[in-house]
Amino acid sequence: MHHQITDVPGVKVGNKENEQALTGCTVLLFEEGAVAGVDVRGSAPGTRETDLLNPVNLVEKVHAICLSGGSAFGLDAASGVMQFLEEKGIGLDVGVAKVPIVPAAVLFDLVCGNPKVRPDKKMGYEAAKAATTEKFGTGNVGAGCGATVGKMAGPEFCMKGGLGSASITLENGLVIGAIVAVNPAGDVREASTDRILAGPYKDGEILDSLELLERNYHPPMSAGSNTTIGVIAVNADLTKAEATKVAQMAQDGYARTIFPAHTMFDGDTIFAVATGGIKAPVDVIGALAAKVMERAIIDAVKSAESVEGIKAYKDLFHQHNPKQ
Repeated sequence: MHHQITDVPGVKVGNKENEQALTGCTVLLFEEGAVAGVDVRGSAPGTRETDLLNPVNLVEKVHAICLSGGSAFGLDAASGVMQFLEEKGIGLDVGVAKVPIVPAAVLFDLVCGNPKVRPDKKMGYEAAKAATTEKFGTGNVGAGCGATVGKMAGPEFCMKGGLGSASITLENGLVIGAIVAVNPAGDVREASTDRILAGPYKDGEILDSLELLERNYHPPMSAGSNTTIGVIAVNADLTKAEATKVAQMAQDGYARTIFPAHTMFDGDTIFAVATGGIKAPVDVIGALAAKVMERAIIDAVKSAESVEGIKAYKDLFHQHNPKQ
């Protein structure tokens, strides 16, 4: 077990990034198909095929999910994932073709690196091609490559976010995994201690985003300039409605670690996918999904590396206490 979302049977993950431009994409493949739902709670989302996941709509299974940087431009990466799956003969059989179903969500990372370089069809294809069940890198990889945290005092005072993952395995064989690209307007805290791990870093200290808001502070940001996007996967038998409920409950993981979450400046989105095999109550899956998402968010911040003068958690804490 890797303690990542690839512990869930039927899930592969591939990452591709441009380290110079500081952007990238993360692809999850479900080659046998997976029932999926979604919950969009931020007010500035960038998404694709989310209406299809509504339980009242026809298509039952998805074949991949694409998480990407690049703001709305990054939605193009999902086309590359579709191309890869079509070449492998994977998709919804409509008679004249097999159409791969690839929902997607993007985050805003254009303030770092080169804003003219964004994840495109080629990058999406390469990420899908690289997908594996093995352990993968976290931090400054995939959709987390250019992710940042804590912009309530202005983007120039942010810290580094990134890609994170975690999993929980129960005695009955149920595995719940999470993957998340952490790029919020607010700061990230450790739920058990309320310690701020990453946030607005100014004059040698991390500021409290909620305290800034209490002072009637007006964040110098534009709508959609942030966003945390993630996926929950479980090897359970779920309907689309049940998967949607799991996605809703998993948002608690955002709320426990990101302060504030779901703002007008974020497009916070969580997909939930079920690869099947085990019967389990939705409440159990949903409650543990929030827990594992919380762990994945912390993993993203603690794995991140500083870039372009943007401080990372490791710079402020890890060098003093390697156990943190």
